[in-house]
Amino acid sequence: MYIEELLLIIVIVVGIYLYRVYQGQNVSKFFSEGLAGVMDKITPYSFRAVREKTKELGQDYTPRQYTIQLVAIGGFAGIITYLYFYNLAISIVYVIISSFIVPYLSYLRSKKIYSEFIFEQIQVYTSNVIMEFATTQSFVKSLEGVLNSGLLEDPVKSDVQHMIDLSYDNGTIDEALAYMTQLYPYYIVKNMHQLFLQITKEGARNSADSLDNMQMDIDMLIESVYRDRIERASFHRNFLQFGIMLYLLVMLVQYLVGRETYIKLLQLWYIDLILHGVLIINTYFLLKGEKYYNENVGAE
Repeated sequence: MYIEELLLIIVIVVGIYLYRVYQGQNVSKFFSEGLAGVMDKITPYSFRAVREKTKELGQDYTPRQYTIQLVAIGGFAGIITYLYFYNLAISIVYVIISSFIVPYLSYLRSKKIYSEFIFEQIQVYTSNVIMEFATTQSFVKSLEGVLNSGLLEDPVKSDVQHMIDLSYDNGTIDEALAYMTQLYPYYIVKNMHQLFLQITKEGARNSADSLDNMQMDIDMLIESVYRDRIERASFHRNFLQFGIMLYLLVMLVQYLVGRETYIKLLQLWYIDLILHGVLIINTYFLLKGEKYYNENVGAE
């Protein structure tokens, strides 16, 4: 018990020290900047571009939101692990480990926001190129019309400009289409490019019907993607509730065997090992669910 009390005192002293050292500054800003540094180290280099776009869209977490998430996850980890082991030292270790989950969750959230943004830009690109082609009857002129409309944003805007440059440099649209298809491997992009390649190569006399069908396919896909987002959000809520209930099953075990008996069981090394395994597996299960919820939004 003396060790647990000593650890608690150390935690309180460290908290007071941080407050005094960073007095006059925003403490939450200190934590968020530290988390940002961790994220830059443990996530892929591409995350920096994704995070910058998230900031540009105004959807990045504020320092206050970072701090709240850190406190909420750490507090939950501390309470749950103490109910499992009744050991303050173990709880503190789990609280420290849980703090590393916050950068990962922020990474997944940023990927989701970026994925949704890119899909919306691809939706604008494909729909407007088809509409422009109905007037210009030229794929390159259609690209120029969409580019000059101001509807596109980087990185898609820069990629469309590169497509135009490739088309003029090569005298054909083949390389430009291959470039964009490889960069954005969406079903609607691939099919639209194949259609325009066929029209250009074969000189189709009446392409209006094909373009109309292509536009209908795009509209149907967009509808299905937005429906999928609603279903994912519903699944996500139910999934989190189920995951939290799994953590709390230990309370049922203590109720069935009695708290005193449960504490005696904790003295057996293999019981401790099983409980650690339950925590780790359940946390892995929740993180996999978060990964599924946040990744590949808008992809077919």
